[in-house]
Amino acid sequence: MIWFYDAIASIRDFIELGGDVLYAIMLVLFLMWTFILERLWYFYRVHPGEMKQTIEAWDARADTTSWYAKRVREQMISETNVALKKNIGLIKALIAICPLLGLMGTVTGMVSVFDVMTYSGSGNARAMAAGVSKATVPTMAGMVAALSGVYFGTWLEHKAATETEALEDQLQHH
Repeated sequence: MIWFYDAIASIRDFIELGGDVLYAIMLVLFLMWTFILERLWYFYRVHPGEMKQTIEAWDARADTTSWYAKRVREQMISETNVALKKNIGLIKALIAICPLLGLMGTVTGMVSVFDVMTYSGSGNARAMAAGVSKATVPTMAGMVAALSGVYFGTWLEHKAATETEALEDQLQHH
């Protein structure tokens, strides 16, 4: 249990080093990974059952060749596609927000550097060190947070397209 307190202390020290913007980056990162994990859960636990039900409903139809049947097939594919792509746009938006928050941290850190220069009247390096860390640490944290989700955002988008195509192939005319 001591490791847990050490981890919390390390996180607290990191946030003190980088400033308050790191709280926003941490919140966005938490939301992004919550949605990524939800999509992974959906793809591997929920979607196979829904796809099976859709295929069974299509196979149970007597008419699969008429104009109306083709529209029903399109509707089934479209509903599945919408369910597969749910929250992927939000994940990609959260990925894009992370570097912007890092940039905001850079700006606020530089403002604190200029405040120190105003009050001290010179380029005192020790006095400016806290502002410089508040300018660089959020930039790094925002980029790392964004990079941690880029692969999964792209992969989820590709997986949704692949699963939609697989459903189209399964819903054949008979």
